[in-house]
Amino acid sequence: MLRIQFYFLVLCGAIIALGQANGESLDIEGHQRLLQLRHLAVEFIDYYGNITIRDVQSPAAELPNQQDMQCMAEIALLSQGLKDGSLWALRMIDSWGRLPAGILHGNLKDLGNYDECVRVSQPMANTGQSLRGKYCLAKLAGSDMGGALTSSGIQTAICLPASCTVDHIDLLLRQLFQQLFNLNIAQQLINAGECDTAEPEPLDGLAIFTIVLFGVFVVAMLLATCCDYFLCKDQKHLPTLVKIFSARANSRSLFRIVDSKSNPNVIDCLHGIRCLSLIWVVYGHDTLIQALAPNINLVDIIPWYKSPYSVFIMHGLFSVDTFFFLSGMLVVMVALRAMERSKGKLNVPLMYLHRYLRLTPVLAVAIIFYMRILPILGNGPLHNSYVKLAGNNCKENWFLTLLYVQNYATEHMCLVHSWYLSVDMQLYIIAPIMLFGLYKWGRKAVAGIVVFMLLMVACLFSMMVIKGYSLSSLNAGIDKIYFTTHTRTSPWLIGLLFGYYLHVNRTKAFKLSRLAVWLGWLICLALIFTCMFALYPYQANFTRVPIVSEAFYVTLTRVAWPLALAWLVFACKYGYGGLANSFLSSPLWQPLSKLSYSAYIWHIFIEIHNLSITRTSSYFSDYQVMLRFWHDFGFTILMSYFMYILFEAPFAGLEMLLLPNRRPSPKPAATAVEPKIANVELEPSIIETAPVNEQKTVPIS
Repeated sequence: MLRIQFYFLVLCGAIIALGQANGESLDIEGHQRLLQLRHLAVEFIDYYGNITIRDVQSPAAELPNQQDMQCMAEIALLSQGLKDGSLWALRMIDSWGRLPAGILHGNLKDLGNYDECVRVSQPMANTGQSLRGKYCLAKLAGSDMGGALTSSGIQTAICLPASCTVDHIDLLLRQLFQQLFNLNIAQQLINAGECDTAEPEPLDGLAIFTIVLFGVFVVAMLLATCCDYFLCKDQKHLPTLVKIFSARANSRSLFRIVDSKSNPNVIDCLHGIRCLSLIWVVYGHDTLIQALAPNINLVDIIPWYKSPYSVFIMHGLFSVDTFFFLSGMLVVMVALRAMERSKGKLNVPLMYLHRYLRLTPVLAVAIIFYMRILPILGNGPLHNSYVKLAGNNCKENWFLTLLYVQNYATEHMCLVHSWYLSVDMQLYIIAPIMLFGLYKWGRKAVAGIVVFMLLMVACLFSMMVIKGYSLSSLNAGIDKIYFTTHTRTSPWLIGLLFGYYLHVNRTKAFKLSRLAVWLGWLICLALIFTCMFALYPYQANFTRVPIVSEAFYVTLTRVAWPLALAWLVFACKYGYGGLANSFLSSPLWQPLSKLSYSAYIWHIFIEIHNLSITRTSSYFSDYQVMLRFWHDFGFTILMSYFMYILFEAPFAGLEMLLLPNRRPSPKPAATAVEPKIANVELEPSIIETAPVNEQKTVPIS
């Protein structure tokens, strides 16, 4: 599978490579060779009309095997069917792709007709078997065509009998090209992951278990909902299991609006910040998906990349830093408040257990869904390349994801976008050290945390300069500066320090002069603008950023961005946010904020599924991306809501039922305060600590 979860990092390198290829002089002779391939299906049948065993037998094999004989026989039958005018044979040839029109404009794929190919099923006399179609995508590298489009390859669809293996098809095409153009093809033309038949994906034990698991939870939800709706008239005294599994009760909790005016501990603007960051992530992924999909105008990505508008998409990486900032801030605010109630005590093992149980069930369901359910939900020319091959990574490394160590342990991550959870969990593990330090030593601990952050910044800078790691290239070191915890600590630590500042000054009324407010907003906007546009001159001129300049940029922006967010939160909390606060603090954000963890986990399923079932090439434009976004985002919200009431909320309720109360003799007012904090802390910053049952029983609106 393409490294789709590298967000825009892959896209940056691909666009630059495409731009460099576009600037090269075209080999006319090589391009003419491409034009001669437009009737590849006809050339194939003409050449192999009288196929022999030597055509399908591997040169390394001394004797033909049964598969060789069957492949040869079925190709001969296909050739005879064409001579006889049989409809099934005509359909097989008709489904072949052509060399796409507009190759010089970036139209590098012709997907043919997938369904027409795989639906071919012709009974063969005297065998009791049927000749079935096998759809494959053949890729011819530009270097194999005498220099035409040297940086890219072209792909076209072919349809041959299913009895022919990938090796057979690759050998047949190599021999054909050598005969037609006197070419010795260096690279493999057909990969096993790019061939498909109509044979359905078999249901193994894990697939059956997944279906049964979903069925059990659906039945439990329906029974609890019916009991809640028809039998329980007093909503305040629902039976515990009914309250946990009822879709009605969980929906009521989901759409309940928190009144922040009655509780100074609630920071309403965090809902808006979290939701906008989630939208940024989804929109950015949709743009990348659209760019990686078969497009008829790949060269138009180059002027798009040079435009100022693309900056807002290409820098969607900052949305992750936003989540880290919120995570660090909420950890310290909730934990220190709890430590003050317990006189400095913090049950660290229970804290870890709670965290693991709140995150893992939804993630585990997503993993098994990705491995066994998503592959059987669709098919298409790109289905194997994106869905099945990615599912294989989960089969091999699922346990690393559930242990939250995949960002260090493997390069083939399962649910690669969940690397964020691994980093956040690892930061959460070291959080108690800093929490105890802040509680006991205060400013001295702050100084120590600042020194630690500067060391991590220096570590990132030195890695990039000495090792040459770059976010704008596809070298092996990119995962060492993007996915690793020690290079992502700065936003989280700044959030931690800012949360400590808010906690210490929670009873203080800040009165700032108009000049101070204007200065604060000016610095905030300047930091945001600098983070977004500092490298735009390189982007507009289509040149690579010098590694030292990029190292300064990456390290400093991971500090500047959370500092800008700190002012934004401060201004909104203390009444200096103006229109920004009115927008970010709108109660309409709260339900989406509660769904944000499920949306973050499940949105990539919608996007990859839509890409994998693509049948034709599309057109890349901002308008098409926007259409894709609203489609994907709408389905993401629906799926997230379903997964929330089916798994996330019930597992949270079960966790609170099993774990002992973590609060040491809470005051009566504290019970009303913490659920409101919890509503601010919902995923993907993943810091919720308030009991779910309390959220559903304490009036908070």
